Amino acid sequence: MTTTFRGLATIRYHADDLAAARAWYSEALGVEPYFERPEYIEFRLGDYLQEFGVSRTVSAPAGVVAYWHVDDADAEMARLLGLGAKEHEPLRDYGDFRAGAVLDPFGNILGIMRNPHYLEVLGRQGDGSGPGR
Repeated sequence: MTTTFRGLATIRYHADDLAAARAWYSEALGVEPYFERPEYIEFRLGDYLQEFGVSRTVSAPAGVVAYWHVDDADAEMARLLGLGAKEHEPLRDYGDFRAGAVLDPFGNILGIMRNPHYLEVLGRQGDGSGPGR
């Protein structure tokens, strides 16, 4: 069976005070954000340069949304809704990224994202430079 969930693309936390969160996470993680908008900051971490975001928009009851990379976000959203999931966050475009989230039939948040960064890092594995190199 082929899976459409190819790997963790982004994990998103929430904070009411994004400036304070930027300072705290920069210190805690030992890196500055590589991407910033008024409502969102994002860091790249670890061996695979995975994305760790902090959003001012609180939309998750538990405060965290993990996004799985999928090749076709629209098709995957339709498939999940067809399986009984309910839309939690509509699909939105963020430049080359497309992301949204559903609530599974058990109330869990499942994020999906078409993420070119995920594909870029995956491609590095085949050229000998390895993840995050």
